[in-house]
Amino acid sequence: MPRIAYVNGRYLPHRAAAVHVEDRGYQFADGVYEVCEVRAGRLIDQRRHMERLQRSLSELRIAMPMPLRALDVVLHEVVRRNAVRNGIVYLQITRGVAKRDHPFPPAGTRPALVVTASRIDPARTEAFATGGIAVITVPDNRWERVDIKSIALLPNVLAKQAAREQGAREAWFVAADGTVTEGASSNAWIVTADNEVVTRPADHSILRGITRTVLLDVLRAHDLTLVERSFTVAEAMAAREAFITSASQTVMPVVRIDGRAVGNGAPGLIATALRADFHRFAEES
Repeated sequence: MPRIAYVNGRYLPHRAAAVHVEDRGYQFADGVYEVCEVRAGRLIDQRRHMERLQRSLSELRIAMPMPLRALDVVLHEVVRRNAVRNGIVYLQITRGVAKRDHPFPPAGTRPALVVTASRIDPARTEAFATGGIAVITVPDNRWERVDIKSIALLPNVLAKQAAREQGAREAWFVAADGTVTEGASSNAWIVTADNEVVTRPADHSILRGITRTVLLDVLRAHDLTLVERSFTVAEAMAAREAFITSASQTVMPVVRIDGRAVGNGAPGLIATALRADFHRFAEES
């Protein structure tokens, strides 16, 4: 079945989908994006993703290209046309097409919208969760507003490539003070010897992950103690457990950091339980 993409009002074969050479996303990374999990053909936590999308657009002073109700139709239609049962739907909004110039283009320039969907094999993801994943650490060299889900992801790309080259699946950014900020495409968590679940506060130094937000409800339901504070790489290596959260992986246990085993080197009980219970608290649409 051929893949279909939505580009600025048209549903097109994926191979024919294209944006203008002077789209500001291509020229300046002047845009934002969102990724929603698709599970059993339904979008997971769409409402929360759309709220974050609107915040990102507002911070960058980019207009919504269409009403939320219309965008909802497009998202579901792209999922349907691609017959995605389990996977992701990706949407990207840029400031639009204009003559290349750093300041904002003239008023009335229409934002550009692209939506795609792709499948993810649940069995493959579960296999990673069963064995746990490795992460590496890299210096955090990103700009100071990573709370905006911008498409300017070059540091993340380089971090992910470094992880791949070292046989790891994720990279954790480390600030100048030695504390972990977040992963290249995930939020970072540890479980201490006292069974406290620790993650960095959602300030400007990290993206407020939607999976992270839902997991706060899961933690409360499991009567687990949440502590929102910074933690160091050394503390993570000495932790009882570690894990990451993201839309495409939900809760994924971390069993090695920079080649050193976390805990007993196997997925922890808490991370495993949180993963198993996550979708009971997520919204479907």
